[in-house]
Amino acid sequence: MKSKFKIISIIVPVYNEEKTVEEVLRKLAKVKLPLKKEIICVDDGSSDSSAKIIKRFIKNNKSNIHYFYKKNGGKGSALIFGFKKAKGDILTVQDADLEYNPSDFKKLIKPILDKKTSVVYGSRYNSEKGHLKDNMHMTFQIHRIGNKMLSYITTLLFLQKMGDMETCYKMFTREVYEKLNLKANDFRIEPEITAQIIKNGYKIKELPISYFSRDFNEGKKITWKDGFKAFLAIIKFGILDNIFYER
Repeated sequence: MKSKFKIISIIVPVYNEEKTVEEVLRKLAKVKLPLKKEIICVDDGSSDSSAKIIKRFIKNNKSNIHYFYKKNGGKGSALIFGFKKAKGDILTVQDADLEYNPSDFKKLIKPILDKKTSVVYGSRYNSEKGHLKDNMHMTFQIHRIGNKMLSYITTLLFLQKMGDMETCYKMFTREVYEKLNLKANDFRIEPEITAQIIKNGYKIKELPISYFSRDFNEGKKITWKDGFKAFLAIIKFGILDNIFYER
């Protein structure tokens, strides 16, 4: 029986990533997946050379890459915009930095193609590959602890074990996506996606991925303030069900 899945859409939110976006696109174009790839770059109002670099890459490559520009609104708004443009039967996200490795998509997509699950998350904390930067070591340890706490709270509130709720690598079928009603414009999009997936009755399968963190001097944007907002969002999504969520 032929698979009903034909296309995977990879949403790439971009905001001032001129140093890394070309290499990310190169890796995405190179990775071999069992489905046709659709790469959607959403430029969230970059003020550097990101747009020029992306357009040049598209011109010089035959890969199925689409570029869209929108006024700056935050990562959540970029993802929502990209999801609406996507035509894929499976959707996922790739940050425009080099912290995540697109080759891991081959591992994440398999359980979906095998019909074992409809949602797969890539966990950064269960892999042998990856590291925290040696410089600013304590900062990144605090960052890691914060992420683990957010995942633990998610587990408690939604009664589904989560090891890495904040991961960028969230992959799900179109059926799952069409049941989501996403509204968060910023990094609160991560707990919002997770909350709505679980509330719709789906089990999230987590698989280890490689992860190489960058520091703030290299362009890392998420801070403790975003972590605090995510914490409040989890509480809100978990306790006050109908504020941001509609069945």
